[in-house]
Amino acid sequence: ATTRKPCERPTRPIHPSATTPRPMGDALVQTRRARAPLRLGFGGGGTDVPAYSSRYGGCVLNATISMYAYASVAPRADGRIGIRLGSLQHRAELAPADLAELEPRGSTALVEGILRRFARDYGPLPSMDLAAWSDAPPGSGLGSSSTIAVVICTVLAEILRIPLGEYDVARLAYEIERVELGMSGGQQDQYAAAFGGVNFMEFHEDGGVLVNPLRIKSSVLSELESSLILYYTGVSRDSAKIIEDQISAAVSTPSRSLEALHRIKQEAVAMKKHLLRGDLASFYEAINAGWLAKKQSAHSISNSSIENLLSGAMEAGALAAKLSGAGGGGFIMFFARPEERSSIVERLLSSGGQVYPVSFTGTGAQHWGVNH
Repeated sequence: ATTRKPCERPTRPIHPSATTPRPMGDALVQTRRARAPLRLGFGGGGTDVPAYSSRYGGCVLNATISMYAYASVAPRADGRIGIRLGSLQHRAELAPADLAELEPRGSTALVEGILRRFARDYGPLPSMDLAAWSDAPPGSGLGSSSTIAVVICTVLAEILRIPLGEYDVARLAYEIERVELGMSGGQQDQYAAAFGGVNFMEFHEDGGVLVNPLRIKSSVLSELESSLILYYTGVSRDSAKIIEDQISAAVSTPSRSLEALHRIKQEAVAMKKHLLRGDLASFYEAINAGWLAKKQSAHSISNSSIENLLSGAMEAGALAAKLSGAGGGGFIMFFARPEERSSIVERLLSSGGQVYPVSFTGTGAQHWGVNH
């Protein structure tokens, strides 16, 4: 039922000696772009945080959707590197020679951290303007920050002629974001963005990651897609506090929060089986059970506004609902019978949020050139 990708081990280094980078001093002569899909987390979120997975092993079921993060690198002739992240307010400019001693900070810290790592591992970078942006608002719960990290790594690897596979790109983005920059979060987002599709991911105690693409019947995926309602609450949330609470639960003695994380993992395994069998009724039950467990893993995952939205949608006929990502706001996914979607959407829109039309996508990070 699945096609298993080789397991990535943390002991396999991403090292310049194994690559053939662009000759030092080469100028960038063509604009290069990349994109990678954002993801919906169906189940298992929180068990991919290393504080939990390194002790108990984690697993996540997610699917990428037709919302993307993008990166674009354009030639520049003055020997400097320009950075723009999202809006025009998030800008920086630096000299390539400054990267070795750079301490990333502020709104462009993620981009600066990636540039510093590439300069350290692969040599001087060409003069360029680097822009990155996302279809989703910040703090959306769709993994936009990690997906931006993946697309920047993808486009830089392309212009430097560094042959990195999906595991390489995902691991590199994870190391920069989580380890080097200390940004809180798990591991699923980077792998979802790199691989694309519906995947069951395993996070092993030894740090290995295994991505299992699920071979789901097209009729099942069509029904699931037709049943999906993706609603943006309009509330951006900072996931760091929620993740810190889950880390505390993972390293503590047996507690209600830790038991909740164990149940989250169990429900993710059940979701995979139900989806492969085409049993969407049981799949929706597992989503609801996983959401109940997730709320018990950290106090700040839900609030009265979110609960009112969920209960209202369920009263209108929704079959399942949960927040995507760490919680606290951002996007909520609802599932309903396709013929009943319109009444549920109408009720949700009356709450002041926004419904995003999306479809599932099977392609991960991509790159291309632009001749103009």
